[in-house]
Amino acid sequence: MHTELLGVSEALERLLSHFKPLPAEKISLSDAMWRVLAEDVIAPHPLPPFDNSSMDGYAARARDLVGASSESPIELNVIDDISAGMVVEKPLRELSAMRIMTGALLPPGADCVVPVEKTHNPNALVNQELETIIKVFEEVREGDYIRRAGNDVLNGYQVLDKGHRLWPPDVGMLAALGVSTPLVHGRPKVALLSTGDELLDVSQSLQPGLIRDSNAYSLAAAVESAYAIPLRLGIAPDESESIEEKMEDAVSSGADLIVSSAGVSMGAYDFVRSVIEKRGVLEFWRINLRPGKPLLFGYFDEVPVLGLPGNPVSALVTFEIFVRRVLDKLSGVSNTKKLSIHALLDHEIKSDGRESYLRARVEWVEGNYRANLVGSQDSGALSSLVLANALIIIPEGVQSLARESVVEAWLLDR
Repeated sequence: MHTELLGVSEALERLLSHFKPLPAEKISLSDAMWRVLAEDVIAPHPLPPFDNSSMDGYAARARDLVGASSESPIELNVIDDISAGMVVEKPLRELSAMRIMTGALLPPGADCVVPVEKTHNPNALVNQELETIIKVFEEVREGDYIRRAGNDVLNGYQVLDKGHRLWPPDVGMLAALGVSTPLVHGRPKVALLSTGDELLDVSQSLQPGLIRDSNAYSLAAAVESAYAIPLRLGIAPDESESIEEKMEDAVSSGADLIVSSAGVSMGAYDFVRSVIEKRGVLEFWRINLRPGKPLLFGYFDEVPVLGLPGNPVSALVTFEIFVRRVLDKLSGVSNTKKLSIHALLDHEIKSDGRESYLRARVEWVEGNYRANLVGSQDSGALSSLVLANALIIIPEGVQSLARESVVEAWLLDR
């Protein structure tokens, strides 16, 4: 058991060492959005797969169009009509052309496309019959207005990397390459438990001394924002037996991770730690962090548990620092490090020497990001987190920063 006050980096390193990506599975491409690839994707064929027209116009031979101008147009005989999806096998003859639609396969012998705008009738493709002769008023060079096979992706090219989280263009790429069942890592299931005699469900009326359980909803939303699946265990009163029963429910539900809020500090009614010590292993407890010092990591019946503080801001901030990174790793993300920017402080900041994650507004002003703290930095002041668009990080050991100091900032997802 480790009960010393850990630095954030050390705690995070220890924590992540306990996790590995969930097993891979084949899924339907229609369900692949935000899932993480478990293998590299290699193009089985080029994109586009064949030479095709990039314009509505006429497939032609560039050598027939040398010298074409408005004063000296060149006439071509239109011998066929090619729509997208058609295959025309007869070749172009000298001074001949075929009307062709965008995306259609070029016929044999064609080496350019003449856009309709370069002919005597720029509206020829709009509700008109096929013309037998067109006049071309401008030279077109070999290769003009053609998308060559492999112009986008070459055969054998590694288009997507293992560990990459899929988003809409990636799903489109997989579809274009015929990957109907990509291999992805499993989606983590996170059991969420709120503890405390003072908690009411959101649907209940306030009573003296009681508060609504906001963590159950904010943490479930945070889990969903990390593309994981929340499993709601509900509220457990401050009794070790009730907490133990809820965690047993989490194990039976197949949770990959249990996340509790409250009950991990040093109060007389904080029982989460004792339940972990009774039924598993306590790996560490308490971080040199503001907000979120009373953070616990251990195992309950071999299922990992992260015990977050009960204050709403502390719970969400520690989720961003620790839980999101764990969920990324379980999901198979190759680089779980959070992206950050640097900003200039608009005012002086005092700190207590703990590594601090402070709520702020960061704006782009005259070539620099600038940061201002918003609202109260009290760990129970959820309104300031609502107003914030970033967390600015004050390193451990720093007790003050002057105006214009450079700080690291995490932009909060919206």
